[in-house]
Amino acid sequence: MAIVVGLLLGLIGGGGSILTVPVLVYLLRIPAVQATAYSLFVVGLAALVGAIGYVRSGEIDARIAAFFALPSLVAVFVTRRFVIPAVPDVLFRAGTLIVTKDMAILVLFAVTMLLAAVSMIRGCKRCITRSGDGEPGDHQRLSVTAVVLEGLVVGTLTGLVGAGGGFLIIPALVLVAGLPMKQAVGTSLLIIAAKSLTGFVGDLGASTTIDWRILLMFSAITVAGIILGVLISKQVAEKRLRPAFGWLVLVMGTAIIVQEITGIAPAMP
Repeated sequence: MAIVVGLLLGLIGGGGSILTVPVLVYLLRIPAVQATAYSLFVVGLAALVGAIGYVRSGEIDARIAAFFALPSLVAVFVTRRFVIPAVPDVLFRAGTLIVTKDMAILVLFAVTMLLAAVSMIRGCKRCITRSGDGEPGDHQRLSVTAVVLEGLVVGTLTGLVGAGGGFLIIPALVLVAGLPMKQAVGTSLLIIAAKSLTGFVGDLGASTTIDWRILLMFSAITVAGIILGVLISKQVAEKRLRPAFGWLVLVMGTAIIVQEITGIAPAMP
């Protein structure tokens, strides 16, 4: 599963946390809050390694990355350092129903995935139209305000659910910033690395319990997967990446909601 996480990051610039959090929670039985912290480190480290390859091939837009990443860094650090520790372990009780912090985080995580999936699938034709066949997008129409606001939103969600946010960053980079798909993937990896690792630092400041043996082992295997994913991505057509990613997000989000509502563990791919 760690290999698959890396492959997703290398191929489509996101999706690592979509598998990382469920694997840690449902297979390794790690509590959700702790799992989201682990996810930030694993995905951040793997994304950093993957971004190096895109930097070398010139498929990263540093200007767009800066506009997006700076507000995201602030939002994710504040959320992980102050907001998450302040949330009570039990949010409320309604008869026999007990809604815990872990449950709320996983449901929010899954709902975010479903919304992102719809955006990725329905926006595919528009994405191809804006991006062309790998030519640079129209940066003259770039709305800096829209990119900054998107960065704040994604940074906050990253802090809440431990997701790197590639499934939200890529649509913004393609549809709002006008980047070609593969350049959006490379830029997304750089942004994910910066804000995910910043969020993990916030967890360390909040004294989150970390099992470094499990974390480093999972991270090392994921890094190997992302290197392989970056190599494979050069042979994959851009127009096939986006809708495939959207359907994967849709399936995983549905599986998590089913698990949290019914208690039936989702089948992992």
